[in-house]
Amino acid sequence: MFNSGDEKRDAYMLNKSFAGKGYDWWWHSLTAVNAKTGEEKAFFIEFFVINPKYGKKYPVFGQSQGGKAKKEKPSYVMIKAGCWGEDSLQLHRFYGVKKVILKPGAPFVVKAGNCFLNEHETCGVVKVSKEAAARHPEWMSDAGEMEWKLSINKQVAYNVGYGAGKLMRELQGFDMYWHAQGMKTKYCGSIKLNGELYNVLPERSYGYADKNWGRDFTSPWLWLSSNNLYSRVKKQKLRNSVFDIGGGRPRVFGVSLDGKLLGGLYLEGKEYDFNFSKFWTLPGQKFLSTETEDKVTWKVWLENKDSLLMINAVCPKKEMLFVNYVAPDGVKRHNRLWNGGTGKAIIKIYEKKREGLDLIDVIEARNVGCEYGEYCEYCERL
Repeated sequence: MFNSGDEKRDAYMLNKSFAGKGYDWWWHSLTAVNAKTGEEKAFFIEFFVINPKYGKKYPVFGQSQGGKAKKEKPSYVMIKAGCWGEDSLQLHRFYGVKKVILKPGAPFVVKAGNCFLNEHETCGVVKVSKEAAARHPEWMSDAGEMEWKLSINKQVAYNVGYGAGKLMRELQGFDMYWHAQGMKTKYCGSIKLNGELYNVLPERSYGYADKNWGRDFTSPWLWLSSNNLYSRVKKQKLRNSVFDIGGGRPRVFGVSLDGKLLGGLYLEGKEYDFNFSKFWTLPGQKFLSTETEDKVTWKVWLENKDSLLMINAVCPKKEMLFVNYVAPDGVKRHNRLWNGGTGKAIIKIYEKKREGLDLIDVIEARNVGCEYGEYCEYCERL
C-alpha cells in the first residue's frame, strides 16, 4: 500500500558519501487566492541543501568564476520560492551551511535565518533586486520578493516502498531518491508576492509536498501530480483523490534503468499502484513528452497485472519556467527543465478483467504540477 506516510524518509539525508557529493530538498507547491481579485495563482517553495561537508559560514558557489578557479564544490542552503503563470518567476536566497539549523532524524527541522520548515509549518522571505540578480548569475534567480506563512496538513502519501527503505537509504545506491509524504496536502495561511496578498485556503490549495535527495539528478526527468480532480463518470468532484507520477531514468549502483516510472492513483480511497520496482505486480511503463511552439505535453501509460492508467497532460509554456539547479559536482546540466503548476490532464483508469478492460473512470485534472527535461548535450559551468 503506497499511502503510508514515513517521517523517517522525510529526514535530512546528507551523511556518508552524500555529505560530500549530495543534495537534499523538501518541495511544496500549492494554489492561493488573490485577496483583492479572487484570482487563483500557483506557487512553490523549496528548501534545498547541497554538499554540507564543504559548508562554511557563507554560501560557496562552486559554479561561480571564483569557485571554478579554486575548484570548489557548491555548498549552501538555498531557499527557492516563486510562482507559475504568465508572470512566472523563481527567487533564490542562499545561506552558508554552518549558519543553518538542520535537525537530524525525524521529524526534520530546517531553519535558515527567518526561513523555517518542518512537517507542519513553514515561513520565510526571499527578496532579490534586479541589480543583484544581474550581478550574480550564479544565483540563477529572477528579481522579486515573496513572503509566506503556512500551516501544512499532509493527507495522502506516496511511499515508493523498499526502493527508498532503510536498507537502500543506508547503502546510498540510487543517484536520486523520492518520497512524497504529502502528495495530497492542505495548506492554510498567506503569501505575499511583490506586495500583493494571497490567501491560502485549505480546500482550494490543491497542495503537494515531496522530497528528493541523492548524488545526481535524473535525465530524462518527469513529474505529474494533481488532487484537483473531477469524475466524468460520476459527474462530481473527487474530494479524496490524487495522482502522482515521477521518474525517467533512475540510476542504481551505477547502472541506468531506462524508461522507469513510479506512480499511483488514489481514487476515493482505493489505491492503484504502478511501481517499476515491484516486479511481482508485472509493471509496465511508457511515456513521451513533446514540445510545440506554445506548450509542453505528456503522454503516460502505466500498467500492472490488475489495472491500466493512461494520462494525457498539457501545460502552456507561457505559464511555465525553467527550474534551476546545480548538481553536487558544480555542473548545471538541466538547462531546459520545464516546470509548471497550471497544467491540465485527462486520466483514464481501467481494471483488467478476464473478458478485457473495464473502464473505471475518466478524470479531468486541473492545477497539475508538471515537469520534464533532459540534460543538454554540451554543459558548462556558469
